[in-house]
Amino acid sequence: MSDVIVETDRLWVRRAVETLEAEGGRSSDTRLIALPLSGFEGIEFYFKDESAHPTGSLKHRLAQSLIVYGICNGLIGPDTVLVEASSGSTAVSEAYYARLLGLKFYAVLPRSTSASKVEAIREHGGHIHFVDDPAAIYQEAQALAERENGYYLDQFTYAERATDWRGTSNIAACLFEQMAQAGHKDPKWMIMSAGTGGTAATIGRYILYNGLSTKLCVPDPEHSAFFDGWVNCDPDAVFPRGSRIEGIGRPRVEPSFVPNVIDAMVKIPDATSIAAAHVLSGLLGRRVGASTGTNFIGMLWAADQMRRNNERGPIATLICDHGERYADTYYSDTWLDQQGFDIAPAKAMIERSIEIGQMAPDLILGRHEKATPVELANNLCTA
Repeated sequence: MSDVIVETDRLWVRRAVETLEAEGGRSSDTRLIALPLSGFEGIEFYFKDESAHPTGSLKHRLAQSLIVYGICNGLIGPDTVLVEASSGSTAVSEAYYARLLGLKFYAVLPRSTSASKVEAIREHGGHIHFVDDPAAIYQEAQALAERENGYYLDQFTYAERATDWRGTSNIAACLFEQMAQAGHKDPKWMIMSAGTGGTAATIGRYILYNGLSTKLCVPDPEHSAFFDGWVNCDPDAVFPRGSRIEGIGRPRVEPSFVPNVIDAMVKIPDATSIAAAHVLSGLLGRRVGASTGTNFIGMLWAADQMRRNNERGPIATLICDHGERYADTYYSDTWLDQQGFDIAPAKAMIERSIEIGQMAPDLILGRHEKATPVELANNLCTA
């Protein structure tokens, strides 16, 4: 594919950007939900419901940004074939936007991707290309784009740069504005797990740019390289298998992961993430995905730190996607048994933690926190 769109395509570019911006603007302000947990006295829990987007997840924002980024860099035109490597949700949203623009779209997915996500991609007109090894999606997506003379959107590289973190309509700006409207201009903690790392980067950068005292915690699932990469300042850290929590956790530290905006990370067992999704679904009265369960454990960890320090105030996170996508996996007893998951002990510990306002230590595998400004300044990770 040519690296420069010819002059005759300028009208299409203008109309395409207008279409994408209008669609993005219509769904930018998703609802903020307050959830009282009486055991944690004086600590308030807030969830921004990103599952309310037309494509059902927070990746709706990212997909729009990635495609606008490609168009405005002269890499996407009216006949460009779009290709993405994904665990599912980003590809669902990109298929939606590709169809809006009349572009052909291929999703390169691990074969283990939930059937409902695969169906959603196809419903939006996308084409599926499976790989058996989750770590192979990057190379296969690049190769497929070259075979199709197309454009590899590459969310794992471009997520942090395609999003305007200084703007007024990104996820961080929307979330902090809603928190301010709820009377919490400077929350104690923001909790955001990492898939590409782009959303955590946007939130962390927004906090620093606006001079806020809010801390950012990134909870990481069991089979993911992000935690070790961050603790050891090792951008080359890898994990030998793919994450079992769809949408977050990666076998490598992705280029969009920005370590120096993060104040703390916790490592979460997969059974705990799934159990937390079940518990939170009961509290909210609707299902959420396991990545949101991971976020919820991060919230309980932060609340426990606040309790230990006699602090009060709000904690906020995102509902990443809706749990109906996982009816045949995380909410299926048969699937849980096949995968060897017994979530009952973790559910009991989570429910007890909420009741007494103290997190059970067995809910996490590890933690690391940059405790002071001096420590943060002296321990910056460099590429």
